[in-house]
Amino acid sequence: MIRDLKRKRLKAGLTQAQLGELIHYSDTQVSAMETGGKPVTLAYLKLVDQALNLGDHFEVMWEELVKDADAPVWLREWLAIEREARVLRWYEHAFVPGLLQTEAYMRAIFSASHRLPANEVEQQVASRLERQTILTMDDPPELFVVIDAMVIKRMAGSGQVMVEQVEHLLACADNPKIHLQVIPMSLGMYSGLAGAFILADLPEAHKVGYVDNQLTAQIVERAEDIASLGVSWDAVRDEALPRSQTVELLKEAAKSWT
Repeated sequence: MIRDLKRKRLKAGLTQAQLGELIHYSDTQVSAMETGGKPVTLAYLKLVDQALNLGDHFEVMWEELVKDADAPVWLREWLAIEREARVLRWYEHAFVPGLLQTEAYMRAIFSASHRLPANEVEQQVASRLERQTILTMDDPPELFVVIDAMVIKRMAGSGQVMVEQVEHLLACADNPKIHLQVIPMSLGMYSGLAGAFILADLPEAHKVGYVDNQLTAQIVERAEDIASLGVSWDAVRDEALPRSQTVELLKEAAKSWT
């Protein structure tokens, strides 16, 4: 959100002082909001929406962040980026990407991978289901996904959970906005096994990346980091099966879980 405040102001051709005049804030206060030096308030965001003719852009973003107020700061920031993205490129080698998970699969992985108590599992499931609503917006992002075949071969919860999950991936593959490919087990070792990542294309040709590990996750914006993730994306997509073969592999996987 902080990044977006500055981008929207610059797109409108306003300096911090000029925006401040429109919303009755000093340029120092506007600067503090845009750099994180002062907590952003809903009242401020409503004024910016009005001054820049953005409708309820920042107000909606605020509401989404408040829903995930218990999430780590980096996750809250990524959720805002995800909702703004025009294109998402997502590679996973261990799990079904969160935007394509079924509710039962979510519940299984949160219970097993994060070892959370039941009430927290349900909170996480509800949050992720809300996150998936970006795929049903009037103008959803274009979603390109590459997953390792092991993702659909490793049990999460039960065989029935996996049948439903793989069938859901098949349904997603029919969505013209979702481009799904699988890297076959026959490939053996390849560079993507080093870790999952996401690339987001935002308005005004801005790009942001997301990488994580066992301890934390990181949002990256440096040009060299984005370029490196772009090379990694090209590499894993080159190794993936085309759509028709991906669909056949998914159908075989669904049968194998029955």
